[in-house]
Amino acid sequence: MLKLAVRQAKLLVAVLPLGACVAFLSELSPPVLTGGLTAPRSAVAQAAPKLQTATKSVSLPLRLEIQLSQRRVTLYQGNTTLKSYPIAVGRPGWETPKGTYKVQQRIQNPAWIHPMTGEKVKGGDPENPLGNYWLGFWTDGRNWIGFHGTPTPKSVGTAASHGCIRMYNQDISELFAKIPLGTEVTVRD
Repeated sequence: MLKLAVRQAKLLVAVLPLGACVAFLSELSPPVLTGGLTAPRSAVAQAAPKLQTATKSVSLPLRLEIQLSQRRVTLYQGNTTLKSYPIAVGRPGWETPKGTYKVQQRIQNPAWIHPMTGEKVKGGDPENPLGNYWLGFWTDGRNWIGFHGTPTPKSVGTAASHGCIRMYNQDISELFAKIPLGTEVTVRD
């Protein structure tokens, strides 16, 4: 059995991109065997600790893609599909605007104001056409378009809204829990 001792070891830490950190021993002199003999280089590799790295987990951003003709919104992480949901889109005269946007509002129990009459329905009211969750992604400075639930689930899959994306209440609840402000929303035919 060999007894090894390492002389003149220095611990170095290097910070790499993305917060990765590498610790290793440098300036290793060959280990000294009992009796003053020097061990071969292969013994140095066995005596030195393994290179250890700590890497920061980097996740790709979430994004949403709405396909109006298919009446679906798909949640992606990078290019990986996570889930697809059925939706209702804007009816004729109130079409959902096409383009690329960012989620600008996240509201639980949003109030709804009728775009024509100005009538207001409080958040949390079972008759509120927005349901319990709102993810706003488009505005002209006065009106907003976003994802929301509905008290009329049979409208999902149709062109029925004032431009918004209606979802089943359980689907918007799930999506709301995952989507932060700034998430990209792309609306296509």
